Amino acid sequence: MRAAVPDCEVPPHGLLQGAPRPTPYIYSPHEIEVLLDAARALGPRDALRPFTFATLIGLLVSSGLRVGEAVQLETADVRLDDQPPRVLVRQAKFRKSRLVPLHPTTTAALRAYARRRRDLGYDGLAETFFVSEYPGPLRAPSVRRTFVALARRAGLRPPVGPGPRVHDLRHTFAVGRLLAWYRDGADVHARLPELSVYLGHVKPEDTYWYLSATPELLGTAAARFASFVEHGGAR
Repeated sequence: MRAAVPDCEVPPHGLLQGAPRPTPYIYSPHEIEVLLDAARALGPRDALRPFTFATLIGLLVSSGLRVGEAVQLETADVRLDDQPPRVLVRQAKFRKSRLVPLHPTTTAALRAYARRRRDLGYDGLAETFFVSEYPGPLRAPSVRRTFVALARRAGLRPPVGPGPRVHDLRHTFAVGRLLAWYRDGADVHARLPELSVYLGHVKPEDTYWYLSATPELLGTAAARFASFVEHGGAR
């Protein structure tokens, strides 16, 4: 409008507040175990559903995938026989595809889920790796609703109102990776771009939103700095 009508006033940047982003929640290892136990207790008995949600939660917390990325994985995208085992995330956010290497324990859990899916007769009913009880592809909205119920059952969310979300598993993964690098003595600043690529971000700046300053992380970083000072900046 300003180009066509010179008298048109352009509002200053920041005049209109954007939508607030939810405060991230970082799950403790114990809370993750409680969530997994709640998922394994889902009904119906002897069905695929409890294995689906327990395996999915385990994948999200160990890989940092977005929920939409995980449920859209096709069976051919879960490459457990590759070296290293990995999943192929196709055309995700910002239309980026990437290969995500998997931890051996995650690989073992995905193998076990694939066997269970086959034994219960769910193979061939959907192209996706994770399937629902209907049967058919597992949908992200269904995962979010079920996760809210699991979090409430685990005492992590109040009976009504907001609380920790399934997306916070992605935040938990990012903080956990940073913490592991600090403990291993790695050059965290130099490795942040690797985490950014792993998470599927366009630029490292997008990754900083996921790095919450938890007490454990701050304590580890402080210990690293104390060692740096003690050794006269040698580390």
